[in-house]
Amino acid sequence: MSAAVISHLGSRSRTLLPGLSVSAMVAAAATFLSEHYGAPVMLFALLLGMALNFLGSDSVCKAGIEFTAREVLRLGVALLGIRITFGQIAELGWQPVAIVVVLVSVTIVVSIVAARVMGFSSLFGLLTGGATAICGASAALALAAALPAHSQKEKATLFTVLGVSALSTLAMILYPMVVRWLGLPPLQAGIFLGGTIHDVAQVVGAGYSLSREVGDSATVVKLMRVAMLLPVILCAAMITRAQGVQPGDKRPPLLPWFAVGFVLLAAINSTGVLPQMLQQAGGKLSQWCLVIAIAALGMKTQLRALVTVGIKPILLMVGETLFLALLVLGMLRLAD
Repeated sequence: MSAAVISHLGSRSRTLLPGLSVSAMVAAAATFLSEHYGAPVMLFALLLGMALNFLGSDSVCKAGIEFTAREVLRLGVALLGIRITFGQIAELGWQPVAIVVVLVSVTIVVSIVAARVMGFSSLFGLLTGGATAICGASAALALAAALPAHSQKEKATLFTVLGVSALSTLAMILYPMVVRWLGLPPLQAGIFLGGTIHDVAQVVGAGYSLSREVGDSATVVKLMRVAMLLPVILCAAMITRAQGVQPGDKRPPLLPWFAVGFVLLAAINSTGVLPQMLQQAGGKLSQWCLVIAIAALGMKTQLRALVTVGIKPILLMVGETLFLALLVLGMLRLAD
């Protein structure tokens, strides 16, 4: 390695390290609070980051915060693939797979239509619908990374993360009561919880609060929804390419590198060659990257920008969540 390259890497590291370090510290604080108070770690990271938003415009930290919000986020999305194996999906049979494909597709399409009716862009509908239908805050961050840049993108992303985190926590509390009230058998209970609750952690909490059987099936169904992230990212990348590029810019790839990494890790994990310890480490690293990235996004955002969103985006996300729950229940009744 030449002296010039080493010098460049050293200079680049010094530029990025302050912002990356402060993002990691916010993520560590958010993790501590989440473990002690039981609220979603993404929500804590976002709120703590927003409390330190003055660092996003600081000349020392700005470059590192920008890098973290962009590249560390993409690394975290790629590492999500290590949670999935194709065998897990095959074990449930064709009905849950069909249910997941339909509910994700229909929810996103309905969200886009609803967003347009309410005066929002189709991209906002895709962002909120994808977050609701797939895996909450992780999906919101992944889609934001693939969608074309625009002036309201970060504001829309942070609002979506905030909304799905709050709604996921509420669903974790209420949906087990719904399962008991409807008298759903264990497999159907698992499909309902795994098919409706936004974030993986809340699905695990709700499922195992009922029984181990419900928790196991809910977790696998939820991971199937996570697997749907790939085709949705592909659609988002196609939209970005269709938007065109500014003169002198490179055209974005049809499949972003983090989506390719997601698929490769899922394929490798499906072979069974990865030891369980490595799978767990990869899953934790993915979670850490996403938490650090959302902390950085929070530091780039002014709180007053989110306060001005109004009631309509909130109604949109609540409506998407209720629609998803009713859709899954309807599909379970038809499958009987």
